Amino acid sequence: MSKDVTPLYVADISAFTKQLRRSLAGQDALPGHAAMMGLVAKAAGFQNHQHLRNTATKTVPALDELALKRALRVFDENGRMFRWPKWTKVQGLCLWPFWARMPAHQDLSEKEVNAVLKDGLAFDDHVLLRRSLIDHKLAERTIDGRIYRRIEQRPTPEALALMKRLKQL
Repeated sequence: MSKDVTPLYVADISAFTKQLRRSLAGQDALPGHAAMMGLVAKAAGFQNHQHLRNTATKTVPALDELALKRALRVFDENGRMFRWPKWTKVQGLCLWPFWARMPAHQDLSEKEVNAVLKDGLAFDDHVLLRRSLIDHKLAERTIDGRIYRRIEQRPTPEALALMKRLKQL
C-alpha cells in the first residue's frame, strides 16, 4: 500500500459516522485495511478509496512558500503589520489575520472595523485595509457603508500558515 498522506475533510461528522456504521454492520467480519479505507471513503461521499485519493491530490494545493515569506516580512516582532506589501497576492494573504480578528456572523459598524484594523497595524492607514478586505472578498459592506460583515469562508493553506506563525511571535 502507498504511504502517501490522503487528507479527508468531512463536513458533517454525524452523517459520516452513521454511514460508516451502516457499512460496517453489513460486513460479515472486521474488514481489512484496504476494505476499511474503501468504507471510510464511501461514508465521506466518494465512490471508493481511489476516487478519494484522486480528488484529494487535485484539491490540496501546494503551499506557496514565497508568498508566505513575503507576507511575514511586513509584520513586526509583535505580529503587527508595519507596511503594505507590493504584490497583490501577498496583500490578500496579509489580510487574513485581520479577517480572523473580526467576529464571525456579526454586523459591525465602520468604527468597530477600524478599531479591529488599527489594533493590528503599526502604520496609519486602516482605510486601505478596510477597502482591501472588501476588494479581496473577505468582508462585505452595505451600500451606504454603515454595516460591515466578515464573509465566512475557509482560509487558504498559506493564510492558515501565516496566522499560525504570527501567533508564535
